[in-house]
Amino acid sequence: MVAIITLGGVINYLDRSTLSIGNTTIQGQLGFTTIQMGLLLSAFSWPYALANLPGGFLIDRFGPKKVFLGCLAGWSIVAILTGFVSNFVSFYIARVFLGIAEAPFFAAGLKAAQYWFNAKDRSMPVSVINTGSQIGNAIGPPLLTALLVTFSWRTMFIIVGVAGLVVAILWWFFYRDPSEAEEKIIMSGSEEEDEAETPAKSKHAVREWLSLWKLPNTWYMTIGCFMIFYTVWVYITWLPGYLEKARGLSLKGTGWAAAVPYIFGILGVLFGGWISKRFITRGMKPIVARKIPIVGGAVLSACAVAPIAYVDSFGLSMVLLCIGYFGAQVPIGCIWTLAADVADSNQVASLGSIQNFGGFLGAAVAPIVTSYILTKTGGSFNLVFVVGAIALILGAFFYGVMVKDRRTASVTGK
Repeated sequence: MVAIITLGGVINYLDRSTLSIGNTTIQGQLGFTTIQMGLLLSAFSWPYALANLPGGFLIDRFGPKKVFLGCLAGWSIVAILTGFVSNFVSFYIARVFLGIAEAPFFAAGLKAAQYWFNAKDRSMPVSVINTGSQIGNAIGPPLLTALLVTFSWRTMFIIVGVAGLVVAILWWFFYRDPSEAEEKIIMSGSEEEDEAETPAKSKHAVREWLSLWKLPNTWYMTIGCFMIFYTVWVYITWLPGYLEKARGLSLKGTGWAAAVPYIFGILGVLFGGWISKRFITRGMKPIVARKIPIVGGAVLSACAVAPIAYVDSFGLSMVLLCIGYFGAQVPIGCIWTLAADVADSNQVASLGSIQNFGGFLGAAVAPIVTSYILTKTGGSFNLVFVVGAIALILGAFFYGVMVKDRRTASVTGK
């Protein structure tokens, strides 16, 4: 189950990265302006953010198998169709539908992990699932660049879409929910506060989904996720462009250089899940064990990101890019696992999706703000990275200071 979802995450992020890798080529062939490219790069994120809201509700209501299958097949078909677009409007519409289709993915992974792992053990599988996105980011630049150079940007979209359909078939035939007997075994290893936890689907999902918006943690986690994801998506959408335009690398050189920070991102996600589990094993409360990697990773990333554009040495700038992305990814698995710690068991996917909604509002804003800064500063990335560092510090504040264990005050009465 973990392997298939992780593979789905790889394809998920290859689909997202296609436009970033083909950025300059597509812009040149189709005659798009820098502002139009900024709009295209953000066209995925805002519908993705909005679709997270019903996506989490549907997963809590119907379970991960059907919802994950539908979104995986849907985004793969959209990726294939993107290979046939011919103008800005059709390209924009395709990116919008890609965002909608991909939205339930990580919440479905969180829900499946909730089904199969208790609270003490959950951080590692959730982190492993989240490495799928970083593996996709790491192999994306060289792999997608090779497809782009060997064939065309259109063929690149089509091949990635077909790969997604293969994963959808694997998911349908190999995934199942645990039986009642298996649920008892899984939950027998839970901490005391989780012994009553059950991953049963909710018959009152709408009411319970609405109740989440009354809780302070929902808002603080959503804002914090907005801030951290903002900087992550500056990397995802503009790193190839930065290496080409600011550092003077060729298209092939950019494909390999852009992969290096993402490799460190894989390590960051795994480290966050590992250290969180270590803290819990030593007796720390789960919520605190999630918050420490979130805050520490965000602060480390901010310290590395802020000076990047002011460094003359290409080697040193790459070191800072790698440290910055490592730090920015340390919180990711813990952010998702935190939703399972804070929410009641039948609201986990809903809270995770609401939090992710905030994150991808930040992801939608990032490329537009970046393109605006670049336009106003004549292509300078100095302010781009400074703004990213400030966003990370704010994210650390909301998770570290504002998010607390308030489940005793939950409006559900638990």
